[in-house]
Amino acid sequence: MVGIVKSVEGSTAKVLVEAGAGCCDQCQKGACDISTRGVETEAFNLARAKVGQKVNVDMKTVTYLKGAIIFYVLPVFALFIGAILGWDYLPVYFRTVDPNLLSAGGGFSLLLISLVFVKVLSGRMEKKTEHRSVIESVIEE
Repeated sequence: MVGIVKSVEGSTAKVLVEAGAGCCDQCQKGACDISTRGVETEAFNLARAKVGQKVNVDMKTVTYLKGAIIFYVLPVFALFIGAILGWDYLPVYFRTVDPNLLSAGGGFSLLLISLVFVKVLSGRMEKKTEHRSVIESVIEE
């Protein structure tokens, strides 16, 4: 993907990339305006690009799909599993409490645990190069 460097902070840079996948003919000719329509991402600045330069950014699709599954699907799945487990197993230990309340409590408890897990996992993933965007080369000065 092609993007424009908006800021540089140490070994990373904020890059505004086109919202679509790949680059169009107008962009290759220098006629498109990426700055008015795009998505900002943080990328490792391996090419040592400077602010305002047009760069080639490597964004791995598989990594983003894994991230989407972990960050969105896992908490929802945990909510449902917690609700089912709360409905089936908690009434044995809490006989005087309404099973609907136990189901809600079990669901939200497992949801909170999964959110903490996601937070810890995202901190670890964000430090690895293979889970982040990388500026490969400078296209234009």
